[in-house]
Amino acid sequence: MFIRLSAAFAAICLLSPAAYAAGAAPTDPQIAHIAYTAGVIDIEAGKQAIRMSKNSDLVAFAKDMVRDHEAVNKEALALVKKLKVTPEDNDTSRTLTKTATEERQHLAKLSGAAFDKAYVDNEVAYHKQVNDALETLLIPSAQNAELKDLLETGLKLFQGHEQHAEHVAAMLK
Repeated sequence: MFIRLSAAFAAICLLSPAAYAAGAAPTDPQIAHIAYTAGVIDIEAGKQAIRMSKNSDLVAFAKDMVRDHEAVNKEALALVKKLKVTPEDNDTSRTLTKTATEERQHLAKLSGAAFDKAYVDNEVAYHKQVNDALETLLIPSAQNAELKDLLETGLKLFQGHEQHAEHVAAMLK
């Protein structure tokens, strides 16, 4: 588990201001792609939890993650279409996707309480890291006011997700 969390941390570190210190901050098309990718990752993780878990509290949490991230991603797609912006794939979104795929493969090998604990622990860590990246890099770097507003709305929602994940994790102990 330490290796997976380290890989996730390394992926999120690509989102940190220090990672962009030597170069330019991410552009709005890159930010849009990173944010959308982060949402897709949590949708896929939630769907996996819905399929694999027998814990009703965890399944309810996973359903909330799928519903909320699908709603935000739908808003994001509508916004980029309205602004005529094409989200731009980048090293951060590619690394996030690769790390998430590896985590889902790991989770697929687990079952029962082991799966539930690993899934919710990952959700806590993932939301902490993405929320930090939103606060410290993505929101401050966004140039378009509507994109910035959407990111700020997403941050509030995802901070609630982090707290919800922590609550579910505490219940599983």
